[in-house]
Amino acid sequence: MEKVRINKFLANLGIDSRRAIDQMIEQGRITVNGKMAESGIKVDSNDEIFIDGKSIKKDKSEKVYFMLNKPQKVLSAVKDDRGRKLVVDLIKTDERIFPIGRLDYDTEGLIILTNDGEIYNRVIHPRGEVYKTYYVEVIGTVSLSTLNKLKKGVLLDDKMTLPARGKIISSTPQFTTLNFSIKEGRNRQVRRMFESVGHKVTFLKRIAIGDLVLDEKLKTGSYRPLRKKEVNYLNSL
Repeated sequence: MEKVRINKFLANLGIDSRRAIDQMIEQGRITVNGKMAESGIKVDSNDEIFIDGKSIKKDKSEKVYFMLNKPQKVLSAVKDDRGRKLVVDLIKTDERIFPIGRLDYDTEGLIILTNDGEIYNRVIHPRGEVYKTYYVEVIGTVSLSTLNKLKKGVLLDDKMTLPARGKIISSTPQFTTLNFSIKEGRNRQVRRMFESVGHKVTFLKRIAIGDLVLDEKLKTGSYRPLRKKEVNYLNSL
């Protein structure tokens, strides 16, 4: 399992912001495996992490897993200094949950929330290649040659995107709808990829993470617990 910087790891668990966690480290409030934490140290769910002498692990807590059909204008985070609505606000649970990965503020669709740090690491740092699939609506006709260019990779921020998958669903001179899959998570990546070839995205919805597909019965803003086979799938990554 790949380790990540401790400020990111704890922020993803909803402990506090990365900056606040860095301040805790500077104040000597955090230990890792019995030693004082240092800024930049990398950890995973197997490490024993204590804040102010209290373990962050909640061994007796129930592990919960939720599938949410995220609406637009909702932030994929556990806190926000600007007071925007958060994905955790949409789910009723007594557990302190956090989203696995992010969906852009203006993008809707599938996002998983849990209190299981181990499964978080499996999805974010999978052993295999896990594609995230989106339903995309863009302005104009996307030609097969343009789609092939996107699938091979385009230059974003001076770095080529990894190979993608794509299939045109329908096309008119005004609009094209597609299913498009990427295995990266750069900021606004799908939108920026299509913009780089001259097509503005007007609607974007994530419909799958690997083989885990958004439940068609879930209305926008609704959620349900993951089924056992879905949790097992995420654990297999």
